[in-house]
Amino acid sequence: MSPGLYLIATPIGNARDITLRALDLLKAADVLAAEDTRSLRHLMDLHGIAVGDRPLLAYHEHNGARMRPRLLGEMAAGRAVLYASEAGTPMISDPGFDLARAAREAGHAVTSAPGASAVVTALTLGGLPTDRFFFAGFLPNAAGARKTALQALAGVEATLVFYESPRRLEAMLRNAAEMLGDREAAVCRELTKRFEEARRGTLSELAAHYAETPPKGEIVVLIAKGDSSSGNDFDLEREVTTALETMSVRDAADYVSARFGVKRRPVYQLAMRLSAGTDE
Repeated sequence: MSPGLYLIATPIGNARDITLRALDLLKAADVLAAEDTRSLRHLMDLHGIAVGDRPLLAYHEHNGARMRPRLLGEMAAGRAVLYASEAGTPMISDPGFDLARAAREAGHAVTSAPGASAVVTALTLGGLPTDRFFFAGFLPNAAGARKTALQALAGVEATLVFYESPRRLEAMLRNAAEMLGDREAAVCRELTKRFEEARRGTLSELAAHYAETPPKGEIVVLIAKGDSSSGNDFDLEREVTTALETMSVRDAADYVSARFGVKRRPVYQLAMRLSAGTDE
């Protein structure tokens, strides 16, 4: 192998979902680095690849600043360094980004061996349009920040893709229904594993299901894009009036503009006018 950085995709569940090229690189690399060294060692054991006397180094978000100089030094010394994420494709919600960028900036070759990806696998199973999609990663933990992030995505003309944890799934689905409207969605869970699931429904239907049946495992959520024509198909004044029954002017404007994909300023002005009329 030529000197440089080699990024390999690893299985997201089924250990056989690894490419022949990735196995060849695992056998031949001079230095091995992984987000989780135990996971990589286990994968190599399953496929009969010995680590031998090669360095097997942990590289993750907590030690990246300290470990990058070591790995760059190995490349500068003419060695082939392989990096593997814990599961899936490096750079997708993965700490390898800074390593790859630093390697390029230092003039080293960077090569990717493609393979499994939870995002793409979910899109193939979820049944929502795949001609355009927007990967948004993990949403914030706090409900307020999560709603703000969802509101910012309301106008995206593409299928939205998120990673989510089991304990936050129900809240995330409820927040998405509130901020985006009750769109079609899919929850893809335990992909490529024994209990794989791809459940379709509206956001509210899915939230109700997972409230009664708490999920387990790793989760990808797909949400259909909003209807770009919806701005002509609803009564703005009626929607704002209804929102004002339970919300402040500011919250009503945020909610209606996000739900129907219309500009916030005129909605806020209408809410102010309607609120003033109500006070009278």
